[in-house]
Amino acid sequence: MLKAVIFDFDGVIANTEPVHLRAFQRALAGEGVELTEEDYYANYLAYDDRTFFIRLYENRKLEMEGALLSSLLERKSFNYDEMIEGNIELLPGAVDFIESLAGKYRLAIGSGALEAEILRILDFAGIRDSFEVIVGADRIANCKPAPDVYIEALRRLNSLAGDGAGIAPAECLVIEDSVSGIRAALAAGMKCLAVTNSYSEAELGEAHAVEPGLAGLDPVILGKLF
Repeated sequence: MLKAVIFDFDGVIANTEPVHLRAFQRALAGEGVELTEEDYYANYLAYDDRTFFIRLYENRKLEMEGALLSSLLERKSFNYDEMIEGNIELLPGAVDFIESLAGKYRLAIGSGALEAEILRILDFAGIRDSFEVIVGADRIANCKPAPDVYIEALRRLNSLAGDGAGIAPAECLVIEDSVSGIRAALAAGMKCLAVTNSYSEAELGEAHAVEPGLAGLDPVILGKLF
């Protein structure tokens, strides 16, 4: 039985991936490192900022020291904050869909974005109070495809339940847009609905179901996955 729905954020609720890409590109340009859109979407989508820089430098066989990593993280965060100002784009149907679930299921967010980035956009959209729990990349040790973020989201939901019965992983549905995110949900023992906002239906085939997006999606479909 479905009891909780855990949303990814970038690419599911808000169209922020292009902004993250441009922020990474600008940060890397100062080091003479090029990042193409194709490379980003094929190899690095769903990574948190720290993991992104580490993996990119490893893949390019470039030297990464602690001071450089800290500098890149700071520059990327500054770039993102500057670029997102006045340019928040919510994905079609996301707000209406979330509001249709509020009160029916317990809702949470588990994302590779920083918690402050998530809260900023939720406040803009007026849906922050729809979620009991929000877990960003700065609250976990390992990013997707590791299951940490979804395990932590469920742990927090259960910690708020008081004396009520806890929710099992098998009673959770994750809504994702990336291959790494799907694998994280499955590794956490949860079911997954994928939306084709970032990848094709064929690429998202590991999910239990794939939909073109949240616009017009009937919430009844979620319960039918259980």
